[in-house]
Amino acid sequence: MLEGIAAAFIVGGIICVLAQIFIELTPYKITPGHILVFYVVTGTFISGLGWYQPLIDFAGAGATLPLSGFGHILAQGVIEAVDEEGLKGIFTGGLSAASMGITVALMMGVVMSLIFKPKG
Repeated sequence: MLEGIAAAFIVGGIICVLAQIFIELTPYKITPGHILVFYVVTGTFISGLGWYQPLIDFAGAGATLPLSGFGHILAQGVIEAVDEEGLKGIFTGGLSAASMGITVALMMGVVMSLIFKPKG
């Protein structure tokens, strides 16, 4: 059990360190939005190649919780929907697979905006 927890922290930490290195060492200004898009696209690409699932099997939440894990969910949703529904699955599969996470993120945003006052 300790190996799984340690693997999650190590893999999740490496993913975070890579983002920080990109921010600090690139000659042009990288914003958090750039990092977000990079990780989602990278997770989707790696998942499409079949390499992300072994990482999840090894690291668990250390691989599923970062943004690359969201890309993996999108890719797997599209792959499954295309197998079941054909080409229509390209448009519906990713959002169907990630709908719970998207809904929770939106609802928490609404709740937090009601609790806290934003600064102008």
